Amino acid sequence: MKRFFKKKSLDDLLAEMAGEHRLRRVLGPVSLTALGIGTIIGAGIFVVIGTVAHDITGPSIIVSLMVSGVACIFAALCYAEFASMAPVAGSAYTYASVTLGELFAWIIGWDLVLEYTVAAASVSHGWSHYFQSFIGIFDLSVPHALSRAPFDIDAATGHLTATGTWIDLPAFAISGVLTLILVLGIRESARFNGVIVLIKLAVIAFVIVVGAFYINPANWTPFAPYGWKGLSFFGEKFVWGQTGPGGHPIGMLAGAGLMFFAYIGFDSVSTQAEEARNPQRDVPIGIIASLLICTFLYIAVASVVTGMTPSSQIDVDAPVAAAFKNAGLPWAHFLVSIGALAGITSVQMVLMLSQPRVLLAMARDGLLPRSFFAAIHPKFRTPWKSTILTGICVGTISALLPLRFLLELVNIGTLLAFVIVCLAVLVMRRIHPHAQRPFRCPFVPLTPILGVLFCFILMLSLPPGNWWRLLLWLLVGLGIYYFYGRQHSIHAIRQTDSKG
Repeated sequence: MKRFFKKKSLDDLLAEMAGEHRLRRVLGPVSLTALGIGTIIGAGIFVVIGTVAHDITGPSIIVSLMVSGVACIFAALCYAEFASMAPVAGSAYTYASVTLGELFAWIIGWDLVLEYTVAAASVSHGWSHYFQSFIGIFDLSVPHALSRAPFDIDAATGHLTATGTWIDLPAFAISGVLTLILVLGIRESARFNGVIVLIKLAVIAFVIVVGAFYINPANWTPFAPYGWKGLSFFGEKFVWGQTGPGGHPIGMLAGAGLMFFAYIGFDSVSTQAEEARNPQRDVPIGIIASLLICTFLYIAVASVVTGMTPSSQIDVDAPVAAAFKNAGLPWAHFLVSIGALAGITSVQMVLMLSQPRVLLAMARDGLLPRSFFAAIHPKFRTPWKSTILTGICVGTISALLPLRFLLELVNIGTLLAFVIVCLAVLVMRRIHPHAQRPFRCPFVPLTPILGVLFCFILMLSLPPGNWWRLLLWLLVGLGIYYFYGRQHSIHAIRQTDSKG
């Protein structure tokens, strides 16, 4: 049992980067900030805002975004401290292995696999919707049978329903294209992302400035048609609870739990720490700068969309483009669709970039087969095998499962990861008080404690099915750990060698 809680040392973390498994350090603060913005600004701002405002919050989604942003700020400060201390691949998995031990590290690593894979699949859905909206401008369309996932969730009942289609072909196709780009190298991926980020930021600036002239303040009344509550626990109202049809939470706080998806991305900056030129300085800059910039943009765009269109009439598939189309600006519909496609592409790319690096860190510790998940391409210096596997999984999931199902599942997994990172900061300050911290999380222990509380509150605002799916996912992960990871981990090997 002691080995399950055996911790890695910081010296081990820094030493394992040497040799053939080393990634290439090419990213500076601007590239890292762009990667963070590239992940945060995308499906959340162009798709999820519409779904949440229409079904859960109404115009009070503006406040939901503020609540989610505050929770992310506390977690981001904790991430930044760890990223400056241990600039290696793996993000929260790596931090847990240093502070909480092997078993907790496996749990958080397995949780991150869920987060990045399902988040990338969710974003792929958004890309498909905007792609089809864009080609519709030219009177083109994807065959109905290939236009969307074969299942969807009925918002009124919460049950799966058949859509009469076979597969979401555009979602599957974009996953394949991005997989190829990611295999070719981190520098090429960062350049591609940088160009896309510039395009979508220009389009978002246009949405905010031009859309402001078409806001009708009457559309903000009532501001919170579904109320301000939303807490529940396994389907039961909890303290400040409020549920709608099917037992799903509704209200501002419930919207905050779902809009948390929009902020997923700043943590992916920490997974690229091993590829940063000066990680102790640049990674904290990338994490915090990208989060602050995107929080402002989200609130501004949500204000514009809900001000231009009554929340009950918002298009849940392409809310921003539809708002301009309904305002009599078809040319703006074209421009927004271009920006949305660019923005969502970069989000999916960075999520699919982050996933293999988490798997790489787990494989280095022996918890996954090293020959596959730690394999670095001799020319491109990327974890190419796990990148291809990630692309296959993301493409398949996005082609077959509905967006609403994926959104809720990824949120609870990410919130759990943030809770563990905040707790890990408290543990690390206790067991390694004198360790070098180029960036120090301010106001410890208050900041980590607030991060835990905010994230846990948002977990309680998610529908009950997410808790069961999370528990099932963690049970599967524990089974893999029991039958493979615990026997092949570096701690198990060292223990065997010491006995020999």
